[in-house]
Amino acid sequence: MKKTLKILSYNLNGIRAAIKKDWINWVGSNNFDIIGIQETKAQEEQVSLDALKELGFKHLYWHSAEKKGYSGVTIFSKIEPDRVERGMGVERFDNEGRVIRADFGDLTLLNCYFPSGTSGDIRQSVKYDFLETFYAWINELRKERPNLIIQGDYNIAHTELDIHNPKSNKNTSGFLPEERAWMTKWFNEGDFIDTFRMKNPEQEKYSWWSYRAGARKNNKGWRIDYQSVSKNLKDKVVHSDLLNDAIHSDHCPCLLEISL
Repeated sequence: MKKTLKILSYNLNGIRAAIKKDWINWVGSNNFDIIGIQETKAQEEQVSLDALKELGFKHLYWHSAEKKGYSGVTIFSKIEPDRVERGMGVERFDNEGRVIRADFGDLTLLNCYFPSGTSGDIRQSVKYDFLETFYAWINELRKERPNLIIQGDYNIAHTELDIHNPKSNKNTSGFLPEERAWMTKWFNEGDFIDTFRMKNPEQEKYSWWSYRAGARKNNKGWRIDYQSVSKNLKDKVVHSDLLNDAIHSDHCPCLLEISL
């Protein structure tokens, strides 16, 4: 039995596009146990993952959006989970393919894609609705499943350390005071640990860059992707990092290593 689990979180911004950028070979050059993808932008039947299965990822679970080419989350695992749940029982969000859950013994992994509010006020309202609904749902889930890893694209940069230019972005979706206050509540009252910040307290490292104006080359980014763990798992966190050298998307992957 392995002593640690290597869990990857990666917003691929389209799994088919990432495969064309040699994503599966990149996976093969690393020793991950579980991979959570956000923004698959595909239905399961549209993607051939035989090459991924050959790497040992025999257990592939999808939760796609009803709308084609939009959103979608997956969990790909070398270890068979005891239980898999798609969605959180809230139709308006489950239709958008935002949350998938897998239980491995007493450990529960949630792979999530939080809504973006960048397209205007309507979607910003949807985002606030999701944040409050998700928070309440997690509070109920943790009564039954206290050992939680909640990873994915949260679409929020929490502090000024998590964004390259905080002053000019203070009125930008993803860095609004209300969103940042929710993250503070999540980590304080919600009792979750930001594993990257716990292991890298002062590091200015980002997980997303605009495609405009050479943002990635100049590292003008945002850290909006997280691997949170419930506080009772804090001492189990071995390693947490952002893999900036992986370029298959406008995001980079997050890696969490946790002891069993």
